[in-house]
Parts: sequence; structure tokens; C-alpha cells
Amino acid sequence: MRKIKLIWDFKGPTGLGTAKHHCIHLKEFAEAEQLIYHEIDHTEVNQMWATAFIVVDEADMKIYRDALRPHRGEIANG
Repeated sequence: MRKIKLIWDFKGPTGLGTAKHHCIHLKEFAEAEQLIYHEIDHTEVNQMWATAFIVVDEADMKIYRDALRPHRGEIANG
């Protein structure tokens, strides 16, 4: 089964802190809804742009997408 990476972008000088905090909410949502996920993390693209992401099975992607409204998604590597 393919894995999908759902991504949220946070820009500006506080982007990294916001992305880190968003990861907490992603974990809380998955646990509260008893949903499976593979990874939740953040990435600093540069000083003014960071992302938070969750990697889920393609079968569960619509549940996450509809509830959390990510900015974008892509097929996850590996």
C-alpha cells in the first residue's frame, strides 16, 4: 500500500516553532481518533519556511485530509 505525506507550510520567522507545535496537534488528533500513522515530524526548509507533516496509508488519507486540511500532499518515499 502506498503511503501519503500530508504537509502543512508555515512561513515567516516563527514558522519553525509553529511547525513543531503543529506536530503535537497531529499526534493528538491521531490518538484521539485512534488512527494509524507512520511518521509525524517537521522540516526546516530555510529560516523563513518550515513544514509539519504526517505520513499515512493511502487508504486513510481522506480521513486525515478532510479533518485536518493540509496545504498539500505527496507520495511518501520508502
